[in-house]
Amino acid sequence: MANRRAPIQRSRNSALRGKTALVTGASRGIGLAIAKALAAQGCNVVIAGRNSATLKGAARHLARGRARIVPMVCDVRKPDEIQALAAEIRRQFRRLDILVNNAGVSHASLPVAKLPLERWREVLETNLTGMFLVTQAALPLMQRGGAIINNLSIAAKRTFPGGSAYVASKHGGLGFTKTLREELRPQGIRVIALLPGAADTSIWDAFWPDAPREKMMSAETVAQAVVNAVLLPDHSTLEELTIMPSVGVL
Repeated sequence: MANRRAPIQRSRNSALRGKTALVTGASRGIGLAIAKALAAQGCNVVIAGRNSATLKGAARHLARGRARIVPMVCDVRKPDEIQALAAEIRRQFRRLDILVNNAGVSHASLPVAKLPLERWREVLETNLTGMFLVTQAALPLMQRGGAIINNLSIAAKRTFPGGSAYVASKHGGLGFTKTLREELRPQGIRVIALLPGAADTSIWDAFWPDAPREKMMSAETVAQAVVNAVLLPDHSTLEELTIMPSVGVL
């Protein structure tokens, strides 16, 4: 699968050098790849995740350049942990320039009639309510020129039988993102909806264990597209970033 991986473009003179980013769900997959791509641009990156050991491993993986990497355990379903995360960002960096709402979970493919209520709640609370809570806590730290990227997946515009909770969370996330964009437009904070198609990450383990990984994009490909979008001049924006595998998967 190495031939599908987009190389991380390192830059000594990036416009992101010295800026601060927060990436949730950054222990692995697309979140980790985005954190790595931002760090390669000289951006200080706060990586958040639920598992302390996995998060520390991700931090060690990222700590190879001059950018500061700060791992923080945070469950996006828990307001107190999110407030502690925001307070630590303020203490260490005083501001936040880039927020990547990436934390998300899926569920086994089950029809609505058989999907347990507790699983529905877990997916909606993580993918949708968590995005709201993190964004709300981050906004006081952001200024004109900042950017918010919400990783929604192509499921924000499509439907898949057996994926009711996941699809509902992503459709709701797109509505939230569009509303947030209009609210923040006067403040000069860009809001980008990231809509990746099938990427080779562990989220498929629950939803579709036998998915054809060889046809999927790499997480690094998605990450590079995100960095390119963030690097657009301040007077422009990319409202929706859809990136798909060149070969059909679904």
